Amino acid sequence: MNIHEYQAKEILRGFGVPVPNGIPAFSVEEAVAAAELLGGHAWVVKAQIHAGGRGKGGGVKVVKAIDEVRKEAKRMLGMTLVTHQTGPHGRVVRRLYIEEGSAIERELYLSALVDRGSSRVAFIASTEGGMDIEAVAKNTPEKIQTFAIEPAAGYSPYVGLEIASALDLHGDQIKQCGALIRTLYDAFLTKDMSLLEINPLVVTKEGRVVCLDAKINFDDNALFRHKDVQALRDPDEEDPMEREAAKYDLSYVKLDGSIGCMVNGAGLAMATMDIIKLYGEEPANFLDVGGGASKEKVTAAFKIILSDPNVKGILVNIFGGIMRCDIIAEGIITAAHDVKLAVPLVVRLEGTNVEQGKAVLAESGLPVVSASDLADAAQKIVAAVKSR
Repeated sequence: MNIHEYQAKEILRGFGVPVPNGIPAFSVEEAVAAAELLGGHAWVVKAQIHAGGRGKGGGVKVVKAIDEVRKEAKRMLGMTLVTHQTGPHGRVVRRLYIEEGSAIERELYLSALVDRGSSRVAFIASTEGGMDIEAVAKNTPEKIQTFAIEPAAGYSPYVGLEIASALDLHGDQIKQCGALIRTLYDAFLTKDMSLLEINPLVVTKEGRVVCLDAKINFDDNALFRHKDVQALRDPDEEDPMEREAAKYDLSYVKLDGSIGCMVNGAGLAMATMDIIKLYGEEPANFLDVGGGASKEKVTAAFKIILSDPNVKGILVNIFGGIMRCDIIAEGIITAAHDVKLAVPLVVRLEGTNVEQGKAVLAESGLPVVSASDLADAAQKIVAAVKSR
């Protein structure tokens, strides 16, 4: 689950992390009132969407007069902001964040994430802040350093010292950095984050180390422990089909291809997507119905796939262990009748009650193409889609 910058900063502020003062705004009038309340001589008007690269797309502006706050708020609210992370369709701006201006001396990069390889929380630090970290990693990888924290030992002061050195901090800034890393690590664990990115982390002209931006992703599997985080969800920033899938506890991600996939198990789903590409087409989605899906859950999954107008064919690939193949077959038939199936459907079933499942499909009267294995299934659906 993602949240907006202003929400992320509010969470960090609660842990004592140094962030600039700011106020969210949902209208031009609220934006102006926020700037007046903050006071000062400079403000930053920031569009709030779940994507990076807002500055390059015109979604972050520094202004030095209240009239300019009003002007930029009018321009941003309701605009479709296109960045390298939104894709060409962009995101509609419905919220703003009005923040006090900061006198910046240096821009740095800092993030924390779960390193799956080492099973540790790792901090990534670079002196190249304010830039696309991917570009830094590609062009100057030596400017990025990673520091994993041993979970049994927890945070130790030497980690903060090492990160301060990597960021080329000096004097009191080293002490500030150590306190910051300790606090961010505490926040990361306490809130079950999967990603915490500060870009840029700045050193002000007064020598303060401040988190000028903040992006937080949370582990969806731990949200039941954090009702306060759940309340921050913004449905407008989520794909409608992904929202619908979440109602049925389905793991669904919309992609840009033409072949819809319904699979049980994340690994099998990834293999199914790969083999579709191998035979010359692109998957339209990742969809894992899980190991113990009900008929209702399978029906919902099928309808979600077919709600995508780009889908020109469907491949169902089920290996029945806990899940029974006859239940899958019944769900497919129910959904196909409900939505009046009009695209090719290839089904590969294997495992528990596979013969019963195949019989259910054969007796349904639906134009279902059966496949003997995954390669056969992929070849058949790709051929069917290409012949349309």
